Amino acid sequence: MRFPFYTKKLLLLTVVNVICFICYSQQDSTKEKSLQEVIIRAFEQNQKLKNVPAAVNYVGRQVMERFSPNSIVSAINSTPGVRMEERSPGSYRINIRGSSLRSPFGVRNVKVYFNGLPFTDPGGHTYLNALGYYNFNSIEIVKGPGSSLYGAGSGGAMLIESLSPSEENGISAEYAFGTYGLKNSYVSLTSGNEKYKSKVGYQHQTADGYREQSNLRRDVFSWNALFNPSVNQQLKVTFLYTDLYYQTPGALTLAEYKNTPAMARPAAGIFPGSAQSGAAIFQKSFLAGASFTQHLSDRFSNTTSFYGMYTDLRNPTIRNYGRSSEPHFGGRTVFTYQQPLANGYLSINTGGEWQQNLTSFSIQKNVGGMADSIQTFDEAHNRQSFVFAQVSFKFFDWLLTAGTSLNETTLHYQRLVPSPLPVQFRRFDNEAATRLALLKNIHAVTLYTSVAKGFSPPTTAELLPTGSIINLDLQPEEGINYDIGFRADVHHLYIDVNAFLFSLNNTIVQRRDAGGGDFFVNAGKTKQKGIETYISYTLFNSSPFVEKSLFWLSHTWHNFHYKDFKQLAFDFSGNRLPGDAEHTLSTGLDFLAKNGLLGAITYYYSGKIPLSDANDVYADPYHLLGGKIGYQKWLKEKVRLKIFFGMDNILNQKYSLGNDLNGFGGRYYNAAPLRNYYTGIVVQLKTKKAQ
Repeated sequence: MRFPFYTKKLLLLTVVNVICFICYSQQDSTKEKSLQEVIIRAFEQNQKLKNVPAAVNYVGRQVMERFSPNSIVSAINSTPGVRMEERSPGSYRINIRGSSLRSPFGVRNVKVYFNGLPFTDPGGHTYLNALGYYNFNSIEIVKGPGSSLYGAGSGGAMLIESLSPSEENGISAEYAFGTYGLKNSYVSLTSGNEKYKSKVGYQHQTADGYREQSNLRRDVFSWNALFNPSVNQQLKVTFLYTDLYYQTPGALTLAEYKNTPAMARPAAGIFPGSAQSGAAIFQKSFLAGASFTQHLSDRFSNTTSFYGMYTDLRNPTIRNYGRSSEPHFGGRTVFTYQQPLANGYLSINTGGEWQQNLTSFSIQKNVGGMADSIQTFDEAHNRQSFVFAQVSFKFFDWLLTAGTSLNETTLHYQRLVPSPLPVQFRRFDNEAATRLALLKNIHAVTLYTSVAKGFSPPTTAELLPTGSIINLDLQPEEGINYDIGFRADVHHLYIDVNAFLFSLNNTIVQRRDAGGGDFFVNAGKTKQKGIETYISYTLFNSSPFVEKSLFWLSHTWHNFHYKDFKQLAFDFSGNRLPGDAEHTLSTGLDFLAKNGLLGAITYYYSGKIPLSDANDVYADPYHLLGGKIGYQKWLKEKVRLKIFFGMDNILNQKYSLGNDLNGFGGRYYNAAPLRNYYTGIVVQLKTKKAQ
């Protein structure tokens, strides 16, 4: 692996700093909970991270608070193997090991759960932007296929929790403002006792945005509660309402990006510019659900959840005006049996998941951002279901896990306007997905390996894309993933290294037409391999001045290529997959003094990124330096005051965070903000527990 010159310098300085810290700090005990001690729920393991035979990234509040409280993008990007993009404020895209090939916007090919509820709709799309920054208490990111337990999605899975059972009762208020008209306010009320925990929160966020036509307004109201009627029962309740509006400035050509990066897409040919067409997203989402866990005996338990979610979406674009109504509902149940053994245990998980949506959507003429005459009206009803079983057998220091699922996805589609057409039906069934994993503990070191089959049927948005080219012949993608890794926790040094090889067939890739509309094709075979590394070191634990300090570093090496991809007269075989850099690196230092002074410094490097299947255009490498300082103090142990100030992109780098892959006419670039700052204050009032 060859590193760019600047990355080599950074790594050398990092190593020197670490050696200096080690030499000058006397560390006898750690006050900071090791990442290895975090309990991971992925694959129903409910084990410490060191005992989970899977490549999993964990993002907790400590990671999120290194960065601005306005977005989780930087926190996600500080972990290896994952890239989160923001084409404009509020427009997110998640790339787990190359999965952004299928995501012009939003989250696809990744299964997302929120408080144990399926958050990804049965059509395969996830409105992650419906969640505000404060809805994330912890995130577990499963890298690679999780189909054996989570159904369709060869990219991976995200398990999001919004409430911590240990959260203290009280009232909290936060206000922050910054560059480009940023204003962010949040208030919450937490109450409870041993029998229940309840948290109500409201966030209001606005921003003008760096680019023209990039305003944002987000309002999120949430209620989360944990009820414990008895020692054997727990009820988790989730309520979420989001009213989101953000403008979409559109992608730029290289000349536009270099000369005037803050501009919105201008008019060209028969198409108006983004500002002229009022290009934007108007999105209202409502989620209500509950999850009930009951221990039926000492060894047998069940967790069952039900939910309903509704999204109303309005999307004026330079091509047309899209309107959709997207209700979906479903449930999931997991039965768990655990049998203690003399030198280990036997655990069996079995269950199923079922989802149904009843989507209707129309395309209308766009006149200055207003819906005009109707062009098409369609209905699409998706149903997705699967059953699964998993066995885990622990014997001394060995852990063997084997799981499989059987999946079915159906689509009923009918066009009603301009004239009714017969119902079209597509079914993807009998897709078996199997996973086998083996783990070995050797003192402070853990070794693991796994092999898993992943599959992912095309989403509704890919079968019926904005490009208006209906393609019910699009085939599901499937492949085999091999992982091998190790974790070690020695003298406050934590290391997590994972290597993988993923061979994918019928890979679905995105195309764009002249008007910015999307359409998708199968791209033959891809071969994806890489190494993902995370290192952290706890500093100054015995210092009379320092409460805690942590140095951390993550590095990603991805070598992704088309193995066999020919389209018409073009042969892309052997080319790099667009949308993913070969090298990314993120590092930083967290610091909290005993007098309340706190701070964090972070650095992120991205290598060049291919933007087209032909590999004839690349986004330039870039370096992002950020910093955050603050001060917090408890007054009579009841009131906490915290003030903070931060800067992002201190080096004032020009870069594109969210490229339009295979953009028509060379429109690839969505310029990210230049140097910017934020500042804020937090007031927290502790209250007594209810009796």
